Amino acid sequence: MSRVFNFSAGPAALPAEVLEQLRSEMLDWHGQGMSVMEMSHRGKAFVGIAQQAESDLRELLAIPANYKVLFLQGGATAQFAAIPYNLTKADSVADYVNTGAWSKKAIGEAKRYCKANVAADAAEGNYSSIPARATWKLTPGAAYVHYTPNETIGGVEFHSIPDVGDVPLVADMSSTILSRPIDVGRFGVIYAGAQKNIGPAGLVVVIVREDLLGRARPDTPTVFDWKAMAADGSMLNTPATYSWYVAGVVFQWLKRQGGLAAMEKLNRAKAEKLYSAIDGSGFYRNPVQRECRSWMNVPFVLPNADLDKPFLEGAKAAGLVSLEGHRSVGGMRASIYNAMPMAGVDALVEYMKEFQRRHG
Repeated sequence: MSRVFNFSAGPAALPAEVLEQLRSEMLDWHGQGMSVMEMSHRGKAFVGIAQQAESDLRELLAIPANYKVLFLQGGATAQFAAIPYNLTKADSVADYVNTGAWSKKAIGEAKRYCKANVAADAAEGNYSSIPARATWKLTPGAAYVHYTPNETIGGVEFHSIPDVGDVPLVADMSSTILSRPIDVGRFGVIYAGAQKNIGPAGLVVVIVREDLLGRARPDTPTVFDWKAMAADGSMLNTPATYSWYVAGVVFQWLKRQGGLAAMEKLNRAKAEKLYSAIDGSGFYRNPVQRECRSWMNVPFVLPNADLDKPFLEGAKAAGLVSLEGHRSVGGMRASIYNAMPMAGVDALVEYMKEFQRRHG
């Protein structure tokens, strides 16, 4: 069996070591005689799995005790609605920073439930940069300020946490969580779809400060009510048990790698190597301003769009897959999440050099 280097933006690659463990435990988890996906979510075995996963995530992210950790369903997209349901009233104003496709989706959903003010918009620069904090037009007394630390499609990333005063800061960390240490205490809410750095699709992790619980509107669906879900240990309804279990295995793998400080060092090195190859080529080009470049999602374009198809075909033959850019922007995109080893980046850089020699 041969494994390719999978540069997909999500669902993304999982660490080979994690997949091996999942395979070994598939039919019989720890002598239970069944797979985790067959277990009752109320049974002692799965409750133990869930508790260990939360404990490991808390350790990895150094989550303060006054935050609840929820393992929910519906992906980050469901939280686009859950956030205004839990934090606003119909006449509330919530501030949003628009830095690309996922910011726009969050804004569009919020407008259905509250007054969503676009406090800063990167549209003028074609979403290739981040508006300077001094230009943001924040609303006094806003319910919260929402931003997307990393735009998966455009490859634009915040490399510091914006200061918004006492207003709760809400962050969609789907494509950056666990890639480096973060100061969770700076946020009111962090949410992240699992399918990039956490595990398989079907799960969303929500980390919410306790004082923000209990504010949900009366018409909030129960599965969207963070307080209700927290009170029942994220098991008010049947959770995505297998995805939750896989997430826990990934958390343990991350701890064995040395935790998030070690992942930060590796991820920085991977990104620097790939950007250096692009910038030094005179052939490939990254459209994002240098100070806003993503460590996780690296878009690049070739001199001529007619070269895209042969580039992708050659990459696939070389065992490098899922490099096609999002349909909305075209070009190429290499997603280099935690599970992508340096060997994968090395292989991509060598292929890019060879392709340039043949087509440059």
